[in-house]
Amino acid sequence: MQARALPATAVDRRVLSGPALRTFFRIARLWELSVDEQMALLGVTARSTFFKWKKDPNAVLPKDTLERISYILGIWKALQILLPDERAADEWVKRPNAAHSFGGRSPLDRMLSGQVADLFVVRQYLDAQRGGWA
Repeated sequence: MQARALPATAVDRRVLSGPALRTFFRIARLWELSVDEQMALLGVTARSTFFKWKKDPNAVLPKDTLERISYILGIWKALQILLPDERAADEWVKRPNAAHSFGGRSPLDRMLSGQVADLFVVRQYLDAQRGGWA
């Protein structure tokens, strides 16, 4: 009897979820994010789910959450490239920014709206600053 294969997306999410969560929680520590801020960035509304993920980062995450973490990782990496001083890079997300995308608010304020699109906007802004696509 042949074993039934899982759909590729289920396998990918199972493989990616643990490393994604561990990376997210490291970035959250560096950015000094509160629990509520972390939950908003992950797009999770149930505190029980958040703390379950924090306790056991091998949970299988929804696609939306993996997408959010992917943007956050890209934002963190872009900041490391643009601002080689680690402290300045980590503090950038909380500083008010006059760029059109932020309207005087901090990039973190934009990201905390709860919309994946706002994470994309911050990532796109940083990519443009690096000379990438805009």
